[in-house]
Amino acid sequence: MILNDHETMPREELRALQLERLQKLVARVYDKVPYYRGKMDEAGVKPEDIRVLEDIRHLPFTTKEDLRQNYPFGLFTVPMDDIVRLHASSGTTGKPTVVGYTKEDIKLWAGLMARSLSAAGVTSKDIIQNAYGYGLFTGGLGAHYGAEELGATVIPISGGQTKRQITIMRDFGSTVLLSTPSYAMNLAEVMIESGVDPAALPLRVGVFGAEPWSEGMRHDLEKRLRIKAIDIYGLSEIIGPGVAVECIEEQNGLHIFEDHFLPEIVDQNTFEPLPIGETGELVFTTLTKTAFPVIRYRTKDISRLNATPCSCGRTMLRMPKVSGRTDDMLIIRGVNVFPSQIEQVLMSIEGVEPHYLIIVDRQGAMDTMEVQVEVSENIFSDEIKDMVSITKHIQADIKDLIGSTCKITLVEPKTIKRSEGKAQRVIDKRKI
Repeated sequence: MILNDHETMPREELRALQLERLQKLVARVYDKVPYYRGKMDEAGVKPEDIRVLEDIRHLPFTTKEDLRQNYPFGLFTVPMDDIVRLHASSGTTGKPTVVGYTKEDIKLWAGLMARSLSAAGVTSKDIIQNAYGYGLFTGGLGAHYGAEELGATVIPISGGQTKRQITIMRDFGSTVLLSTPSYAMNLAEVMIESGVDPAALPLRVGVFGAEPWSEGMRHDLEKRLRIKAIDIYGLSEIIGPGVAVECIEEQNGLHIFEDHFLPEIVDQNTFEPLPIGETGELVFTTLTKTAFPVIRYRTKDISRLNATPCSCGRTMLRMPKVSGRTDDMLIIRGVNVFPSQIEQVLMSIEGVEPHYLIIVDRQGAMDTMEVQVEVSENIFSDEIKDMVSITKHIQADIKDLIGSTCKITLVEPKTIKRSEGKAQRVIDKRKI
């Protein structure tokens, strides 16, 4: 593992670097982007008002709605002649959000992804099977360029064609898998069905992201695939993957690359900044992007910041796994519930498979929640009393979580649809 100088920088020096970059960013955005200038004028703040890092709280937030209002290129700070790449979100809830990159941005992104992979224990000697989707989604190409920057061998297989993935993994000798955690679980399942023993493969590390996943899911993936499962974090609006990553030494919180991304945690209701250690919504300011910088972007991801030094030597803040998103949060009878919390309950119960679906509905004025979950083959074929026992176990643990009883439906293996990308965990019929 090779550490970048900035990753081990003393906190005082890092804060000085962040302030210098923040001041330059705010001045450039104010000068180049009329929309930002209007928002800052409305908030009564000028670039020269940013004298210390804490002054960032006076700057207005940026939201996905701001991006959509300026669709497609209204927040770019450079002319289109300087843009060499465009990516976009799926746009399932409205216009897609479009992000642009200059040559310098692409180089920066590749370096950050190389840094991320290195933290995950990947080296130039590895053969990387990149099963993130290529295309407008940032995951595939972002990881690809980083792997090449690291000097590793990349297999640009993208998502899907699961049996072919396994054949290539075996024949090409893949040592690293990049994918969503739900697709990695799908791969593990199909391996067993196909008579392929994961222990006989050279695969040793998986770098998984693009969706929230629990510690229970991590342990299950590590057990099934015989690998180290590393969490990586990023989002298109910030740069793509490569914003933060776990180190293979600790696997205990994702190191945020603070020399490029300034993190905050804000209260979900008041949006006031919260101190280190408190849980709230994660907010990022990009300090070094050229084409599409964002100021105080509300990610809607729920996490907290940890300043405890890590044994790996990195001095940057860490964040635990994202526990959910504010727009994924379910309100069941007045209680906030995240799918990843339900997953954590399920993964702690023996005989339960990591495939589940949460169905939320309303009967009269009352919210209802059903959890459909697969059980292993031997459990499903056991006596009814064993099925009843598992059902009661799950019901009791979820009741402890949300304070009320929900319906549990145990289903036979292979019943719930498998994912080739981001898994769909919730069907909310109240919104249909």
